[in-house]
Amino acid sequence: MNEIRYTLITDGPSDRALIPILTWVLREKGDVSLVQPEWADLRRLSQPPQSLNDRILYAIDLFPCDLLFIHRDAEREDPETRYKEIRNALIEATKLGFQAPTVCVVPVRMTEAWLLFDEPAIRLAAGNPNGKNPLNVPDLSVIEQIPNPKDVLFEILREASGLTGRHLKRFNMAESRIRITELVSDFSPLQKLSAFQRLEKDISTLKKNDWIFEIDA
Repeated sequence: MNEIRYTLITDGPSDRALIPILTWVLREKGDVSLVQPEWADLRRLSQPPQSLNDRILYAIDLFPCDLLFIHRDAEREDPETRYKEIRNALIEATKLGFQAPTVCVVPVRMTEAWLLFDEPAIRLAAGNPNGKNPLNVPDLSVIEQIPNPKDVLFEILREASGLTGRHLKRFNMAESRIRITELVSDFSPLQKLSAFQRLEKDISTLKKNDWIFEIDA
């Protein structure tokens, strides 16, 4: 498959930052040259679906695709718990006609852990690429053990911006967070992380099976 169109279901809007990462992995591990991503924004529906299996059904209907990514942050849970939750939701959706190759995306703790590795991209996303103040970006070896990587990332972005006072209060943290991955060209450093390794393995397995996804009910 040289071209693939995928849809991403996320925990929240800021997790759109995963799109450049997933696109990179598909090109590296899925051997796909042309990737067309879509984020399943269900917030504007008159009655946004609440359960994950309903979100899956709405997403595949409103954003047709060749491949579905379902994101859940592990947060304080064992990542395996999130995989089981996604699998159970897929079983329920399958009973109602859902059929699509699917890959789970479960960062340990939260997505922000995957944004804490490229200091130049962080500085550029913060609007101060030539800043010299130390940012104390954590080493990749400990990123998955950080209790709240979102707080760590936000503090680093504040420092990277170089802003103070009223200017800092107006700093668009949400937009800067999303921009980080848009400014990264190589996500291979993340291959040291267990959750990222599982994502790559699942995509490689799906490709090996000719993008056929089966789930036992």
